[in-house]
Formats: sequence, C-alpha cells, structure tokens
Amino acid sequence: MENFLAWDSALRKSIVRRIVAVILFSYLLSANAQEDSSAHWNGVWMIEDTLFSIAVRVENDTLKVQAVESLGFIWSAKNGKIEGRQASIEVEFSGATGTVQAELIDSNTAIVIVTNCLPDFMMACLLSKDRKAVFRKVKKD
Repeated sequence: MENFLAWDSALRKSIVRRIVAVILFSYLLSANAQEDSSAHWNGVWMIEDTLFSIAVRVENDTLKVQAVESLGFIWSAKNGKIEGRQASIEVEFSGATGTVQAELIDSNTAIVIVTNCLPDFMMACLLSKDRKAVFRKVKKD
C-alpha cells in the first residue's frame, strides 16, 4: 500500500507540473501574439466590396489612420489605441462623433464596428448602429 501511495503522490506531482507548464506556455504564446499583432495593422485596408480605403500605421503603440479613398466622405480620426488584437479610434463625421473598434481576425482581415455614436439621432449614427464592416489588407507597409 505504501508503494501505491508513493506512486500516487509522484503521479499527482507530475500531472500538476504538466498543467503548470501548459498554462505558462499558453500565456507566453498569447503574450507574444499580442506584442506581434501591432505589426499586422500597418498597411492599406479596404472595406470589402467597396473602394473605401484607409492607410493604417502603428507608431509607439498608437494607431494612426488616414483616408486613401474616402469616396467623397469628409471625416477625421484621432490617434487610436491598440490592445492585443483589438484597436479603438475616435472618428468624427458630419457632426457626429463615435468610437470605432476593430478586431484583427488574421493578418489581412479585420472586423470593424461602431461602439458608440453621438448624437444618436444623426443619420451617420443611425446607419452605423448594429452594423459591421469587413476590412481586407490590400497593401502591406
């Protein structure tokens, strides 16, 4: 019986070590993925099935966006923040101000939604509510 208890204790320690190793390895992978994701933002992005495109670059963990082809829309964007695979940026368009959130799906695809828009009665806010846009990278920096 003593041999069984000693073996059982050794088995438990081995299992605990393996679980801790898997958790640490997963944490390191996710930390590296977050650090490396800022490079994936750089480039020219186009909304799927449109000609609307923007240039995105990351400088010192700050996201900077400029119009490439705005289709005649006049808008401005402040510097944005990156947190892992997500970025948020404040945009002003036609008297409305909103926060746009983008999530990298992979290095060439991002899903973009408007998380808030004020004043909410403005046409830009009404049209963007509960909508998402798929952006594809068309040119890398």
